[in-house]
Amino acid sequence: MQKDAYSLILDAIEAGVYKPGDRLVESELADRFGVSRTPVREALQRLETQSMLTRDGRSLIVASLDHNQLAELYVVRSELEGLAARLAARHATEEEMRVLRSMVTEDRALVGGDPRALSRANKRFHKLIHLASHNRFLVQQLDLVHRSMALMATTSFAAEGRDMKAIDEHDAIVTAIEARDGEAAARALKAHISLAYETRLRVDAGELKTRGN
Repeated sequence: MQKDAYSLILDAIEAGVYKPGDRLVESELADRFGVSRTPVREALQRLETQSMLTRDGRSLIVASLDHNQLAELYVVRSELEGLAARLAARHATEEEMRVLRSMVTEDRALVGGDPRALSRANKRFHKLIHLASHNRFLVQQLDLVHRSMALMATTSFAAEGRDMKAIDEHDAIVTAIEARDGEAAARALKAHISLAYETRLRVDAGELKTRGN
């Protein structure tokens, strides 16, 4: 199924092709994705409405999150992801739990490598937990939250030592889900989000070194 202009631009932002502050030009996007300018124009308007893009004079640029917006985003993410983990412990199928466990094992092989590859693996892991909650309304809200996460210029996995710790945290989350312990799963996931947020704050403050992408 061919993606529309909106999905193509959003995917490019999430992949880091376009970073916060980058200017998006209608004609250049149309050429890049091989579509006409009209759907690109409509996609840009939609992304601006969703606060993924912002105005800089007459230009549209990829938005960025200030300190307060980042804090607000992590609060919402923590509560919603905690709920997803709690529901996953109750509703996840045996197949979903096996895939989550295999993700933890496979992602360990990425430690020490490309932070963006581990970041993509991390997104897949969290997405499966969302789906394993078997609550479509929660999944929709988490999709919006994770879309906004794309407005952060770097991944916390770029911080030295964060990758291995994050995989250990994923292991604890899956262990709780496998045990059907909803409260433990929620606690483990919220602790994981808290540590990721703390790492990001330290990176932004210049306290932690980052590895190249």
